[in-house]
Amino acid sequence: MPSAARLAVIPARGGSRRVPGKNIRPLCGRPAIAYTIRAACDSGLFARVVVSTDSEATASIAIRCGAEVPFLRTPELADDHTPVSAATVDALERLDPDGTIFDAVAQLMPNCPLRDADDVLASFRQFEATGARAQLSVARFGWQPVSWAMRREPDLTLVPLYPEAAQGRSQDLPPLFCPTGAIWWARAAVLREARTFHVDGRTGWEISPVHGLDIDTEDDWLLAEALMRHETTRAQAS
Repeated sequence: MPSAARLAVIPARGGSRRVPGKNIRPLCGRPAIAYTIRAACDSGLFARVVVSTDSEATASIAIRCGAEVPFLRTPELADDHTPVSAATVDALERLDPDGTIFDAVAQLMPNCPLRDADDVLASFRQFEATGARAQLSVARFGWQPVSWAMRREPDLTLVPLYPEAAQGRSQDLPPLFCPTGAIWWARAAVLREARTFHVDGRTGWEISPVHGLDIDTEDDWLLAEALMRHETTRAQAS
């Protein structure tokens, strides 16, 4: 293994309240996590592609799909409250305790199955070109401009969150972005010290809203299935 290598960590805990078993649930004929593992492996960027999970069932499927599962995550890193970055830091420190192997870490969430190897490569090229300490994948807010957001009071009156933009035309508003868990990068030393990707100076790499889709609800799952079938049909027709 080279002295300066890259690590891909796919955090995939066994529990999920809103979409039970979503990481290994069949999505268009394959376990959902398989798409993330394939994107990481096919990118050719990583010395190791590792799944961090507390679930033996998830571990078994991940290995069959081409990832490594060198350990099972401890229960305290697999609850509903622990930040995902804690599992990624844990994996980094287990696999490189002396900090001499990996110089960069990518965190790829398995609930973003439409991100592919080309996305991983493109995000890495920006990460390297900018020299950023950390970089998050972000998608533009879509047909409903977030600048028009309003809070509805108990008496049903509407209060604009951004009064200065509430009556502006959508084409005149600056683009706003939302983080998506598709592809997050950090320098290994930065991640060890900060314990998070949310560090000062973090940059954003733009991914399409389709490829950056996060599955958090059953409706998201249905949308992901429809989008995946559409992309497959379009690829076959081209």
